Amino acid sequence: MATSQIVFFVFIRVFSWPKPIEAERCIFAHQNIHMPLIKSISGIRGTIGDIPGENLTPADIEKFTAAFATLLMEKSKKNPSSSSGFKMVIGRDGRTSGAMVRGIVASTLTTMGIDVIDLGLSTTPTVEMAVMMEKAMGGIIITASHNPEEWNALKLLNRRGEFISAKRGAKVLAIAEQKDFTVKQAKKAGTIINDESYLQKHIDAILNYKLVDAAAIAKQEYKIVVDAVNSTGAIFVPALLKALGVNDVIVLNGEVTGKFAHNPEPLPENLTQLSNEVVKQKAHLGIAVDPDVDRLCFVCEDGKMFGEEYTLVAIADYVLSKRKGNTVSNMSSTKSLKEVTLKHKGKYFPSAVGEVNVVKKMKEEKAVIGGEGNGGIIVPDLHYGRDALIGIGLFLTHLAESGKAISLLRKHYPDYFISKNKIELEKGVDVKPIFEKIKKKYKKNPINDEDGLKIEFDNDWVHLRTSNTEPIIRIYAESEFETTANNIAQQLMRDVKEFG
Repeated sequence: MATSQIVFFVFIRVFSWPKPIEAERCIFAHQNIHMPLIKSISGIRGTIGDIPGENLTPADIEKFTAAFATLLMEKSKKNPSSSSGFKMVIGRDGRTSGAMVRGIVASTLTTMGIDVIDLGLSTTPTVEMAVMMEKAMGGIIITASHNPEEWNALKLLNRRGEFISAKRGAKVLAIAEQKDFTVKQAKKAGTIINDESYLQKHIDAILNYKLVDAAAIAKQEYKIVVDAVNSTGAIFVPALLKALGVNDVIVLNGEVTGKFAHNPEPLPENLTQLSNEVVKQKAHLGIAVDPDVDRLCFVCEDGKMFGEEYTLVAIADYVLSKRKGNTVSNMSSTKSLKEVTLKHKGKYFPSAVGEVNVVKKMKEEKAVIGGEGNGGIIVPDLHYGRDALIGIGLFLTHLAESGKAISLLRKHYPDYFISKNKIELEKGVDVKPIFEKIKKKYKKNPINDEDGLKIEFDNDWVHLRTSNTEPIIRIYAESEFETTANNIAQQLMRDVKEFG
C-alpha cells in the first residue's frame, strides 16, 4: 500500500443493515480506554493526556506544532512572496480539551515569532478559507472531527488552506522525531489576533456562490431541525440557515459544551433523536453535522435517513445540471456518483480514500464537484476542502428547485446498500501479509491495490483498507441488495480473521 495514500481523517458509516460483526479478541482486539497517539503525515490525534508519545499530551501538542511551524517557516524563507510573513490561522471545535490545546498551540507559535490569527470556536472549512483570505503560510485546526469527546487532534493546512501533502507530512514527522528538536524562541514574539469575523465571511461566500439561490430557498418556508452535537455546528449552521431565509429552525444539542449528547459521528444509529424530532415537529427535513462541520447528512420529513452517501450524489446531480464537468469520489464511496456523472455526460474518477487524495484527483481531472461518501462535499471554486456549509446551501437550492419533499427527491436516486464495518487491531499487527493472502484468494477477480484492496464481484464491490487514524481495518461492500452487501463484507471479515 503506497504511503502517499495516507491521510488524516477517514470515516465509517452504516445505514439500515444489521449490526456489523463484532471484532473478536484475538489479534483484532483493542479495548484500552486510552487510544494510542496516531502520527500520520497530516497531523496527530489521540486521547488527551496520559503518557507522552502514546497519547495526546501537552508535550506532544507542543512538539508537533513546533515541527509543523518549523517546516512552514523554512519554506516561507525560501519563497518570501508565497505568504505575508510568519502568520498562521488557528481555530477549534467545541471539545472540552479545545481551549487547553489552543493555548499550547498559540503559545508555541508566538514563541517562535509567528503571528496567530485565532478564529476561536470555528469549523474546519472556515479555517481553511481563512488561511487563503489571510494569505497565511498555513493553519492548524484543533479537532478530532467525528471521534468521541476524549479525543483531540491537530489538522495541518498549507498556505492554500488544504491538508498538507504526503511529502510535507513526512517531513513534519521527521522534524518532530529528531532527538535534539526543541522549540526555538524568536527574538521577537508573535502576536495573537482574535478574529471572529470569519463566520460571516464564510456565510457571505456561500450566499455569493452562483449555484446557491437563497431566494428560492426562502420561498419554500422550510422548517428544519438541526442536530449540532454540542459543538460549533450550533453556531454556524443556524446562522447560515437564517441567512438563506430559513426562519423556522429547531436546534438539538445546541449548547457548545463539548459534552456530546451522543456519539458525534453522523450515522443513523446516532441520529434517532433528530429523526424523531423531525417527525414530531412536522419539519420539512433534518440536518446533522459532525463536531467540526465538514460532514453533512440529511433526514427526510418522514424521519428516514436520506443517506450519508447520497449527500454528495444529490449535490453533484444539481451542480452537473448547471455546470458540465467531471466528478471525483474515493473508491469506498457509492457507485451512484458515477451513474449520475455519466447521465450528465461527464466523466467520473475514483481516488484513494482521504480528502487530500480526493483533492489531488479533482485537480488532475478538473472536476467541478467531488468529495467522499461520508457526507463530505468539496466545491473547488469555493475552496478545496470538505464543507458542510456550502453543502447545505447547494442541497437546499436543489431541493427548492425540485419542488419536492426530500423523501421524493431521495427516490430519484438508486437504492444501493453499503455495508461498512471495521475490525480493531492489536498494536503492531502487520496487515500486509493478510492482504496478500486475500489478494491471492481472489486473484480471478478485478483487484485495485492502490489503497488497500478493492475487489469487484460483477456489479458489486468490497474495499479493505487500514485506517491511518485508528488501529482498525475498514471493510466496505456495496450491492443492489442489502443481504448481498452484508454477506460480502462478512465473508471478507472471516478472511481477515483466517489469514491473521
